[in-house]
Amino acid sequence: MDETLTDLVRAHARARPEAAAFVTPDARCSWREYRERAAGLAGAYVACGFERGSRVAVLLPDGAAVHVAFLAGEQAGIVTVGIGARAGEREIAHLVERTGAVAVVTHETYRETPAVDLVDRLRRVTGRDLHHVVVDDRGVASCARDTEPLTDADIDARRVRPDDMFLLNSTSGTTGLPKCVIQTQRRWRYFHGLAVDAGALTPNDVFLSAIPAPFGFGLWTAHFTPTILGAPVVLMPRFSPDLALQLAERERVTVLACVSTQFVMMLESPAIERVDLSSLRVLFTGGEAVPEARAAAFEDATGARVLQFYGSNETGALSRTTLGDDRVHRLTTAGRVIPEMHVRVLDADGRDVPAGEPGQPCCRGPATSPGYYDDPAGNAELFTHDGWMRMGDVATVDADGYLRVVGRTSDFVIRGGKNISAKVVEDEVSSHPAVALAAAVAMPDPVFGERVCAFVELRPGTSLTLDELVAHLRARGTSPENLPERLEVLDWLPRASGGKIAKGELRERARALPQPGSSDQ
Repeated sequence: MDETLTDLVRAHARARPEAAAFVTPDARCSWREYRERAAGLAGAYVACGFERGSRVAVLLPDGAAVHVAFLAGEQAGIVTVGIGARAGEREIAHLVERTGAVAVVTHETYRETPAVDLVDRLRRVTGRDLHHVVVDDRGVASCARDTEPLTDADIDARRVRPDDMFLLNSTSGTTGLPKCVIQTQRRWRYFHGLAVDAGALTPNDVFLSAIPAPFGFGLWTAHFTPTILGAPVVLMPRFSPDLALQLAERERVTVLACVSTQFVMMLESPAIERVDLSSLRVLFTGGEAVPEARAAAFEDATGARVLQFYGSNETGALSRTTLGDDRVHRLTTAGRVIPEMHVRVLDADGRDVPAGEPGQPCCRGPATSPGYYDDPAGNAELFTHDGWMRMGDVATVDADGYLRVVGRTSDFVIRGGKNISAKVVEDEVSSHPAVALAAAVAMPDPVFGERVCAFVELRPGTSLTLDELVAHLRARGTSPENLPERLEVLDWLPRASGGKIAKGELRERARALPQPGSSDQ
């Protein structure tokens, strides 16, 4: 389709101007306000001298303002650099420098300190003469009173088209510095169609998206699909399981979108026993392995059905579960592969493996991104030599087309030459009744090279020792190689910018742990 979000917002603003487009804990933004604020901020961009195609970094928490800024970028013909609000300064500086951004858009404060100080530091670190555009919670720029909003004619002359690069976002940043992924609107329009079909979505739905807006999961669940349908979306500046549950009840949310870590936190919250979630019918999750038992418990507690897409910021989607799938397939697989995505599973030599055999999934289709921005080395890793986009997982596809992730190509603990899947260890550790969340990483060992270290968050009022955990796993029949050899209990597992568990930080912690002098295991 040749429409962009600008066309759709205009249509909604004409048809139902005062209906809610965005809902936050303490405010609402109508379709009319969304249209007016975006045109106003786009006018401020033009007044600042930003040329069409300029990069402008947007560093805002979830709320109406970040979407106003994204739409304003589309209308002014600039490329938005979407940066997660939880990104560290090193990551922000890297993305600003990597993309050649000419400006940074923030609120007045950044992490409770003046944002002007952050931008000054970015100027020194990057050597770039950055503009600083300050917006309030509505997305209104402080300089807007001195500028005129762009007219529809101005917008139509400058704006981004469906196949243009409209946004650069980053990989989740769980290890190292992130890469920049090129985003076009057309790929997300295609993804939207997959979502509507999977969850029977309609304009009568009310969305709650708990994923940061700049990332792929957040883009389709907050920026694209609600706007395409003309449905409201509920947003939180910072995720809180209790607040998410309260907002779901208050706004009669029908479609919840969050990563697995977040829905597990909601399930563990005492508030889930006090709220009325009878309106909720669908939970879209993903971004990390979906824990079967917790997903089943969420369905039982809420009546919603758990769905997922399997893919990445780069690939979009390779497979999906739908309302038409039975519960076993919805909760134990990543769904059927999507025919138009031409999914293949390859061995180490790049040959297709037989059905049911493990290999690296690859795809080529309308949901994929163009790749990494100005990054030949990154694209050489992302694509095969003949243009198929790789996932970083090990997966199988059975004769019925259902895909199952059985590990990650890089998420292994190599103990004495044996590859141990971190995902398998995490699934086993999560079976203990005291464990709310688990992450397994390698810790150095002078004899075996690496051993398995499990980091866990516990349920309130519980405790757990390594001996107790191992006894539970042995009684469960867990294979000896999948038993953790060290247990670290944390109050809170660290999260990366996209909401996933920050494995990179946990690996750093594991490397800092005391190493045994010798071992007889």
